[in-house]
Amino acid sequence: MDAYRGFVMFLMIGELFRFGRVAEDLRQAGSASAFWDFLGRHQDHVEWVGCVLHDMIQPSFSFLVGVALPFSIAARIARGQTPMGMWLHGLGRALILVLLGVALRSTHASQTNWTLEDTLSQIGLGYPVLFALGFARVRTQWLALAAILVGYWLAFALYPVAPDFPYDKVGVSAQWLQEHGHTGFAAHWQKNSNFAWAADKVILNWFPRANPWEFNGGGYSTLSFIPTLGTMLLGLLAGGVIRGDRTPGARIKWLALAGGVALAAGWALDAAGLCPVVKRIWTPSWTLFSGGWCFLLLAGFYTVVDVLEFRAWSFPLRVIGLNSIFAYCIAHLWDGFIARNLKTHLGPDFFAFAGPAYEPFFHGAATFLVIWLVLLWMERRKLFLRI
Repeated sequence: MDAYRGFVMFLMIGELFRFGRVAEDLRQAGSASAFWDFLGRHQDHVEWVGCVLHDMIQPSFSFLVGVALPFSIAARIARGQTPMGMWLHGLGRALILVLLGVALRSTHASQTNWTLEDTLSQIGLGYPVLFALGFARVRTQWLALAAILVGYWLAFALYPVAPDFPYDKVGVSAQWLQEHGHTGFAAHWQKNSNFAWAADKVILNWFPRANPWEFNGGGYSTLSFIPTLGTMLLGLLAGGVIRGDRTPGARIKWLALAGGVALAAGWALDAAGLCPVVKRIWTPSWTLFSGGWCFLLLAGFYTVVDVLEFRAWSFPLRVIGLNSIFAYCIAHLWDGFIARNLKTHLGPDFFAFAGPAYEPFFHGAATFLVIWLVLLWMERRKLFLRI
């Protein structure tokens, strides 16, 4: 789990490598590179429908919260913690995650930015329900997952589609609609005109803000925490399998089969026009599609690290994964400070030694290295940020 979690955080902090910027600079210099274009493509989110590697960061992070829960509950029971003590800890963790997400989204703002689409806030909002289901039977967990996905799908499907909706007033241009918009039944999941957007028009205006909330530029929404809970439930089921009494081979087969079925189901819902695969509003088909990849990735890491015991290669990832919350915060708060100071002390042109087009990559790589060394220092001293 630590290696998989470290891989996820590596992808997130790895935005510092700025592959897309290098690809664009090479293109403008007349030296377009398919290699850098490929890397840049997978270091940015898709505009609406679909999935690239970068889109797997948030679902993997959420999935792993579920995977870890059976082990966490068992450890607390072994230490003699009472049910009330566990519940208080779980509720406290949920509250801290929500508020930490809000705090990170408020960085450099003139007042608290009460928005709840941050990864940590989304996990925190669903965590109490996940925690309760951690004590339930597997059958109940499956039923809860089905209820979440079907219920959330119905909420969107039953929300009316207005043919004359003023998209220009909610940050959705005519060109965007032409390139990425939905038609027919799938229009129920259109950007900034769907059920979750309508709910946020109410929810987010409960909080003090300089101007009334109208829309999120990326189409993200608060209610995505509900299907995100579905992703965490998939992780909870996977964690139960890994912790259970199956043989290692049977665990791998279960994870691989679950991954294939979930992937196929998510893709089929999208292909049939019943529910597009959209991460930004975490559609039920996205829960299944991304969850399928999470099962397969977990199967891969479990096979290599735990079953085959090839562990040495994963040490750099485990350094990050053991302090994932701190890594998440440092990537949002310190990256600019580190990057500026590297140029201050090494010189503004130090990282352009391979040519100006590659300067963003080497500058970002140096920033990443500093962050990793901080995490290594913490790992050596057994300093782990836990919530």
